[in-house]
Amino acid sequence: MSKTFLFITDDFGSLDQKKDTSIFMMEEAALKGIEVYQCEMENIYIDNKKIYADCCLIDVQKGFSKAADMQSRKIVEFSSVFMRKDPPVDESYINCLHLLGLAENNGAKVYNSPRAIKEFNEKIFALYFPDHIPKTLITSDIKKIIAFQNKHKTIIVKPLDGMGGTSIYKIDAIDKDAREILFNMTNGEKTKVVIQEFLEEIFEGDYRILIINGTPFTTTLARIPQNGNFKGNLAAGGKGVARDITPEQMEVALVVAERLKVEGINFAGIDMIGSKLTEVNITSPTCAREIFIQSGNNPIKEYIEGL
Repeated sequence: MSKTFLFITDDFGSLDQKKDTSIFMMEEAALKGIEVYQCEMENIYIDNKKIYADCCLIDVQKGFSKAADMQSRKIVEFSSVFMRKDPPVDESYINCLHLLGLAENNGAKVYNSPRAIKEFNEKIFALYFPDHIPKTLITSDIKKIIAFQNKHKTIIVKPLDGMGGTSIYKIDAIDKDAREILFNMTNGEKTKVVIQEFLEEIFEGDYRILIINGTPFTTTLARIPQNGNFKGNLAAGGKGVARDITPEQMEVALVVAERLKVEGINFAGIDMIGSKLTEVNITSPTCAREIFIQSGNNPIKEYIEGL
């Protein structure tokens, strides 16, 4: 019986087929003769105690287009299921994870672990490694943020559920405009945000390091801010440059990789600025395609073969 993979993603038509890591995974699976299916979160459901997906076969021969007919298939029947939906991890996301957790309990192989995605916020996960993070405050209290800024001068403020560099602010002084930004971001001091000391090393690159099946991949992607911007994210205009992992980065990555393996997370992307760990991405980590195109080293082939 041939192997079958199910990928749970955003709308298939919205995925950039030249860059998207989920598409890259589908391609590598197809090269190994694996049947590839795709669905969205709303296509996962329970009927008579069984967890199903209304999914489409991805037609590799026609440029990775979706087959016309949608099929209802039991989640447990797939060789592997990949939860690759982008954040935010909102109510709909959590509900889908509950169903995938039930499927996993019934014997399905789901990556990354639904329990781990529910438990670990990507911005907070880095704080489980306190020896390797920048000075960090998480609060909704603007007075506490002002005190933090007075101490560290230049700070970065970002939401707990953001991605791709959206809604990230660099603040040098708490003036009227900064207070308004903080008030809006905290939803009137009701919603917690992440505040960190600004790291000048960002201008040398915000490094994405992939952790694959418990092992750091030896080629990283330095995402370098452009045109005076402080954001290295590719989605925010940063330039990606493939570079060999440094001994200092490897030391931190190995510590994180050990914890990820224990938690059932076999594909993650950690972010480092200088020697500091800033995020641990476990929902839909990217940058694999850019690493492969520039270096010839294929992280996704290694991932699929290691499952």
